[in-house]
This record gives sequence, structure tokens and C-alpha cells, in this order.
Amino acid sequence: MTATHEAPFQTYEERLRTLSEASVEQHFDAFLDIDWDHPDFAIDPTDERWVLPEVDVLGGHAWYRGLPQDEQIRIGLYRQANVTKVGLQFEQILIAGLMNYALALPNGSPEFRYSTHEATEECHHTQMFQEFVNRSGQEVRGGSRLFRTLGPVLPLAARVVPFAFFYGVLAGEEPIDHVQKSILRAGDDMHPLLQRIMQIHVAEEARHIGFAHQYLIHKAPRLKRHERAVLSVAVPVIMKWLCNEILVPSKQAQKDMGIPKSVIKDLYWESEEAQKFLRDLFGDVRMLADETGMMNPVSRRVWRLMKIDGRSSRFRSQPASAAS
Repeated sequence: MTATHEAPFQTYEERLRTLSEASVEQHFDAFLDIDWDHPDFAIDPTDERWVLPEVDVLGGHAWYRGLPQDEQIRIGLYRQANVTKVGLQFEQILIAGLMNYALALPNGSPEFRYSTHEATEECHHTQMFQEFVNRSGQEVRGGSRLFRTLGPVLPLAARVVPFAFFYGVLAGEEPIDHVQKSILRAGDDMHPLLQRIMQIHVAEEARHIGFAHQYLIHKAPRLKRHERAVLSVAVPVIMKWLCNEILVPSKQAQKDMGIPKSVIKDLYWESEEAQKFLRDLFGDVRMLADETGMMNPVSRRVWRLMKIDGRSSRFRSQPASAAS
């Protein structure tokens, strides 16, 4: 039994302790658990394995598949580096938020230990991500200018509205986790360095996502009626905004990759395939919204307006094909 699927009789404190113990027993170091200088991990900008897999939103698009292979490789390496940079920036915001949150916790708080375990692991992720970006040779900026500008401010939400903050955590973590699991499950011939980074990230993010779920389920009954009403509407908006920041290439990235505006519109999120992909990203979060009382007639309309409505997962990490 994994640390994120504890027996139902466990208390909230026991579940957090289980997660903390799992972080002690199995954790990764960016510079011990990846042999960066191994010849197999060298990044060759002409390597065919940088061609994006079809499970990637861009990689499966007819425009990308119709490009010459050398252009597919160039765009593929740039995209992987830029997505990694966005993930790095998101995790820097998350770390700062966790520290803001932990600063206000009283002695004996069950959340303190796991918050700091998670922050430690996320620090290793940022080192791992930046090392990949550096070695890729790509001059990527990551998120949009708005996202990078708001970066220093967003962690303050962890002190002011921690419930909304942890939903925001899921808004960034769930899409990345969904995409990386899909790529790993596809079993395509991907570059071993990128594969190793994804394996490490997915393994530890399972605990981080599990903590956010446990926290939100535990805290939801303590919300006041007006707080629940406001947050229920805010949650789908937060989900869609941060999902776009994580997955949609910035204007600069679009320009650098040379993606036509018509293709961007189709990919994010006008085509049927793109809309299904977007809905599938949030099956687990919709399940959590049901469990925490964030679903009501008004908020359901907002989920639909954001185009991220749909059937909720029956269990955590349920594959989209099983949910349909």
C-alpha cells in the first residue's frame, strides 16, 4: 500500500505521519540520483528522441507531425526545456508558499513536518529541472510575463487563504503529473535523461498531491458558509488559469518555436481532442471538489464556463480511458 492510499480508519494526523515517513524512506537527490555526466544522458540537439510523442498536445497535432524531422527535433527539445522551466518556476512559488504557511503554524501542528518535507523535495526538483534546462542549451524563459511578475506575490496566499492556496497547488501539480504519467505510460523511445527526471518527479509528486488532497478534505468542514460560496466559484477559475500558465506556451515560446496562431488556437483549447484532454486533466480535482463541498449549481456553471467540467474520477489517478 502506497503512502497516498492509506487505510480509511487512519486519522488525518496518522495520514500525514505516513506521508512524512515515506519521504524519509524514499526520497531523491538531484545530484546523487541522476548521473548527469553519464554518456547516455548527454543532450544532443540532433537526437531523434526529442521528437515530441503523440500523447503530447503539440506532438500529436497534424501541423507538428507534418514538419521535417529536424524541425520536429528542434521544437521538441525547446518545448521540453520550456515546460521544465515553467515547472521550476511553479515549484519555486510553491516552496515560498509552503514556508509562508509553515511560519504561522503553532507548535504540534500535524502539517508542519510534511510541509517542510515537501519543500525539501521541491528544492531538489528545482535543481534537477534547472540542470536539465542548462544542459539543453535552450534559452527558455518559462512562464508568461504575467506569471513571472506575480510569482513573488502568489506565495502570500498561503498565509491569507491557505485553502485556496492548496487548491492552487493542485492546479499546477495535477496537469504536470497527468502529462508526465501519460508520456511514461505511452512507452515511447524517449531520451533517458528526461525519462529519469519524469520518473523521479512523478514518484514524489504523488505524495505532494496526496498531502494537498488530505489537507483540503480535512479543512473543508471548518469553512464558513460565505467562504465556501466564494471558494467554490474561485476554484475552477484558479484551476483553468494556472493550467494555462503551466501548459500553454507563452507568447515568447510560441514565437521561438514558430507555432502559427491558428495552431495555438486549435491546440489550446478549440479542437475536440484538446477539449477532451483539458477535461481529463481535472478528473481528480473534480472528485476532490465534490468531497470538499466545492460543487454546487453555481460553481458547476463556472466549471463548464472554464471548459474543465466533466465526469469526476472514481479514485485518485484513475486513467482517463477508465473514467469515460
